[in-house]
Amino acid sequence: MKTAFLYSSEFEKFDYGPTHPLKTLRLKLTHELIKAYGLLSFPNTQYVEAEPANEDAFVMFHDREYIEALKAANNGISVAGAGYFGLGPGDNPVFRGLFDWSGLVTGASLQAAELVDSGKADIAFSISGGLHHAMPSRASGFCYVNDPVVAIMSLLKKGRRVAYIDIDAHHGDGVQEAFYETDRVLTISIHETGRMLFPGTGFEGDLGRGEGEGYSVNIPMPPSSDDELFLYAFNEIVPHLIEKFRPDVVVSQLGVDSFRNDPLAHLNYTNNGFCEAVKKMKEIAPKWVALGGGGYDVANVARAWTLAWAVMNDFDIPDAIPGDFLAKYPTEGFLSGKIRDKIYIERGREKEKMREEVGRVVRFLKERALK
Repeated sequence: MKTAFLYSSEFEKFDYGPTHPLKTLRLKLTHELIKAYGLLSFPNTQYVEAEPANEDAFVMFHDREYIEALKAANNGISVAGAGYFGLGPGDNPVFRGLFDWSGLVTGASLQAAELVDSGKADIAFSISGGLHHAMPSRASGFCYVNDPVVAIMSLLKKGRRVAYIDIDAHHGDGVQEAFYETDRVLTISIHETGRMLFPGTGFEGDLGRGEGEGYSVNIPMPPSSDDELFLYAFNEIVPHLIEKFRPDVVVSQLGVDSFRNDPLAHLNYTNNGFCEAVKKMKEIAPKWVALGGGGYDVANVARAWTLAWAVMNDFDIPDAIPGDFLAKYPTEGFLSGKIRDKIYIERGREKEKMREEVGRVVRFLKERALK
C-alpha cells in the first residue's frame, strides 16, 4: 500500500483572526504529532510538498467574478461588494493571504487526487482540505474555495466515477449542490441534523434531482449521538452503497467537529468511533483521497488525524503521546497525554429515542438511495 501525506509549512502563515474558531495551528500540530510518532518514515510513504492551484482549477466550480473578489481581498482589506460574496465579519473574514490560502488548500487536494489517480499512491491524505461549504459564488462556513468539489471535478474530467463520504458534524452542502443532478458522483454525508446545526440542510429526503436522483445520500444524526449510533448508521449505509455504486475513487472528508468537546456542534463521538469509520473507508475504497475538514479543538484534530494516518499505513501507534511533543506544546490541550479518547456511550431514555430516529433514517435510505 503506497501512501502520500501532503503538507507545507506555508499553511502556518495564514490566520483567520484571533477570535475565529478555525485555527490553522491545528495543521501544524497534526504534522508535528505525526512526525513525533515517526509516521512519515515508512518505506511506502511519501511526503509531498503542497503547491498552489491555478485559477483554471477554481473555475471548474466557482464563478470567475467570485474568484476575482477573493483575489481583490488577498491584501486583507475588504473590497466593495464583499458582502455579496459572503466575505466580511463573522464566519468568512477578509484576512491577509485569503486567496493564497485558498489556492494552497485547493492545490494540495488536487495533488492528492492526481497522486491517487496516477497510481503513485493508493491513499493520499491532505489534512488542509475538506472545506466543503463554499458555493459557486459565495464563501460559507469558513470555506472560500470548495476543494473537495474541485478535486472531484478533476477526477471526473479523466472519466472517473467518484464516491464522496463526509463525516463532518456539518452537512457537506457545497459538495451536494455541485453534484445533485448527476449519477457520476455519489455523495454521502453523515452529520448532525440541520434542524439543530449550520447549514440547516442535509435531510434524508434530499436524494438528488434528475439523473442524480438517489445519488445524494444524507444521514442526519440527532444531537448527543455517540460512537455506537454513528457506527451503526455508517455501517448500515455506507459500505452497501459503495459496493453498489462501484466507484473508481473514494474522496472522503474527515472532519472531527463531531467529537464530544468540540465547541461548534452537539455530537458525542470520540476518536475511537472515528478510527473505526476510517478503517472501514480504507477497506471499501479502491483508491482513496482523504481530506481534513472541521475540528475546532486543536488537540482533538491533531490526535484524530494522526490516528487516521496511522490507520492508512496499517500501523498501531502507542497510546502515550511522545514526551518531546508534549514538552513542545504544553498549553495546546493534550492534557491526558494519550492519543486515544476514553470510550463514551450515551445511556437512558434519550439514547433510545436517538436510536429510534437513526433507525428510521437508515430504513428510509435503504429503500430510497441508489434506486
